[in-house]
Amino acid sequence: MRVLAHHIYEYEKGLRKLILHTLPAENREEAERKLQSTGAHYLIREVSVHKINIFFGDKDCVKVIESFGDKPLNLFTPEEDFILGTLLGYDRVQQCNRYLRLHEKLKRKTAISA
Repeated sequence: MRVLAHHIYEYEKGLRKLILHTLPAENREEAERKLQSTGAHYLIREVSVHKINIFFGDKDCVKVIESFGDKPLNLFTPEEDFILGTLLGYDRVQQCNRYLRLHEKLKRKTAISA
């Protein structure tokens, strides 16, 4: 929970507009209490029975992630993956390279199944 506290600190100081935090599902209620006390918008997605992902930060950033639907991160389209990485503050050029790799992989996969 110390890492969550640090992420909340970074959000409150304006260092990040969106944060993705993974933690044990058993800590969900405590995490929600902490986030509610900050006024940050958040979205919780189950990763497994034992783990959850919490996206929190700016209202519009969270809404964008919400618009992707309730699917695991590994099923994001290359475009959704790019948007997520950019919103999380990852290096833009690296995100472009990642997008191109994922896009090419998807094209090859589609061509094989056609």
